[in-house]
Amino acid sequence: MGVSGSGKSTFGPLLAQRLGCRFLEGDAFHDPAAIAKMRAGRPLTDDDRWPWLDRLGAAVGEAVRSGGTAVAACSALKRRYRERLVAAIDAPTRFILLETEPEELIRRLTQRAGHYMPSSLLGSQLATLERPGADEPVLCVDTTVSPERPCERVEAWLTREAADVRPRPSLGHQPLSPAG
Repeated sequence: MGVSGSGKSTFGPLLAQRLGCRFLEGDAFHDPAAIAKMRAGRPLTDDDRWPWLDRLGAAVGEAVRSGGTAVAACSALKRRYRERLVAAIDAPTRFILLETEPEELIRRLTQRAGHYMPSSLLGSQLATLERPGADEPVLCVDTTVSPERPCERVEAWLTREAADVRPRPSLGHQPLSPAG
C-alpha cells in the first residue's frame, strides 16, 4: 500500500516472486470511468473507490483460496479502505506501507511514462493517506533503498506473523528504517 510512486508496482511483483505466489496489480481493477477521471487530473472519491476495492479484494481472496498466499498492489490510503479490502478478501491479511519522501515521489512520477495517474494528483493522495493505527496489521518500509532489502524484512515479518498463532487484540504498527 502507498501513494502513487511509492513503489507498489516494483516491490509487489518482487515480493510475490520471493514468496512464490500470485501478484495482483490493483490498477488493473479500476473501471474505465475511474481511469478517465484520474487521467483528467481529478482525484477519486470514496464512491469511486468502493467498487474497485471490492473487485480487487474478491480477486485477492480467490488467489489466496487457490494458492494460499497472494500479493496485491493497492493504495489503500484510508483505514476504511483497508477494512473494506480485508472484508472482501475474507482471509488473514497484512499490509506493507511503502514510504518515500515527497521529493522522491515527484521525481518518480515525472519519469514514469504511459501511466494514467498524473503527478498532479500526488498532493491529494498524500492528503488522503491515513497512517495505519497501532491496531492494524501493517509494516512500514522505506522504499528509497533497493527493493531487495525491504523484501527480506517483509519476508521475516510475515514469517514471524505466521508463527505467532496466539490470539492477540493488536498486531501493531512496526516502523522500519532503511538501516534498521
